[in-house]
Amino acid sequence: MLALKDLSCERDNRLLFEGLSVTFGAGDIWHIDGPNGVGKTSLLRQITGVSRYHGGELRWRGRDVAECRYEFAQSLVYIGHTPGIKKALSARENLHHYCPAADTSALEGALAELGLYGFEDVPCFRLSAGQLRRVALARLALASEPFWVLDEPFTALDVHAIAALEQRLSAHAARGGCVVLTSHQPVNLPVQRLALGDYSVVPA
Repeated sequence: MLALKDLSCERDNRLLFEGLSVTFGAGDIWHIDGPNGVGKTSLLRQITGVSRYHGGELRWRGRDVAECRYEFAQSLVYIGHTPGIKKALSARENLHHYCPAADTSALEGALAELGLYGFEDVPCFRLSAGQLRRVALARLALASEPFWVLDEPFTALDVHAIAALEQRLSAHAARGGCVVLTSHQPVNLPVQRLALGDYSVVPA
């Protein structure tokens, strides 16, 4: 789906990595691994287009991403390290904002899958950090986009929510989707591992 060729990253006048070439394909789950400070989140921001300051090439299904940016954006779900939740809104209202075509039953089912049954109408400022993370991740139950990029998705989740999320990611890959994620926690899925530290040119 997405090919990276000779990608490099500079942050705060420091070159974090260079010469990174990899292809994220249909049916793949990729775990971007490495110590703190090596550039994992910076890489995710590059491949999703949030940051365009990089060297090298990004090609979406054979085309330069710069030439098909809208098509790429329509094929992408990106959930960053912070949940991106509007705390004045309820869990249901936040999910409806991201998935406006979903009906009430689908929204409630997505929230219930991650253990938020009964919290649908609670204002998000009353939810814990783990619950906020689950509201954000509930988008995945409704997502039709094939390419998912997730920054530390297991952070603040309990064991039941982790198991539900792993099942969701596995099902997405089985349908021909692609997942690229970072995680400091073990990932109990068959993954391909990209050790970003192997490309690092500065100490972590």
